[in-house]
Amino acid sequence: MPELAEVEWFRKRWNAGLGDEIVDLSLHAGKYVFRSTNTRALRENLLGERLLRSTRLGKQMHFEFSGDNWLAVHLGMTGKTHAEVPDFRPGGHDHLVLYQRNRALVFTRGFDQKFLDQFFDRHHQAPIKGVLLMQHGFPGIGNWMADEILWRAKVLPPKRTGKLSACERAAIFRAAKFVVKKSLQSLGKDFSDPPKNWLIHQKWKRNGICPRHHTPLHHATIAGRTTVWCRRCQK
Repeated sequence: MPELAEVEWFRKRWNAGLGDEIVDLSLHAGKYVFRSTNTRALRENLLGERLLRSTRLGKQMHFEFSGDNWLAVHLGMTGKTHAEVPDFRPGGHDHLVLYQRNRALVFTRGFDQKFLDQFFDRHHQAPIKGVLLMQHGFPGIGNWMADEILWRAKVLPPKRTGKLSACERAAIFRAAKFVVKKSLQSLGKDFSDPPKNWLIHQKWKRNGICPRHHTPLHHATIAGRTTVWCRRCQK
């Protein structure tokens, strides 16, 4: 899940709209992100009200509006908040847009191959391990998850992103979706819940081995973070 620092960073993205009135609202009412939410009441209660302040409670962001209205936002693994131009036109992954006269406050939650390719292209000189740790692109993916994704995709962590083949990019996309989904379903407080064939159970061991080949893992520092990989699996 997103670390507290990342949640705090995204909370502040809507601070540009403090004090301003919500003049219109757009949302995808049927999407899973609005489960258990009364979207009709959301629209009725926020239109015409002003954004007063934002706070954070754990990994959830709370936005206070006039009229004693509150909006809680949980980023999940692929969510982010951002401010856009006032005539912003939402795409399929822009699940909530609060329009003000001078801007649009957007909550986006989506992850597809097109996004991944575009983000990789913008950071083509960086090692792929470092790119996966960039929170403005992959919010919530931390050190162990990045290693898990690259191990499953059979991609070498120090490899320059611009050197990745189309097949490697597709493999990273599939692995990222799998790791994120399964982690949300199973991860416990002590990292003991993922299946035993996951890399995470070997990552922190001094003599950790590859769950596939049972060969010693290689350790190095990449993008300032301790990184492990299998020299046999990952090329």
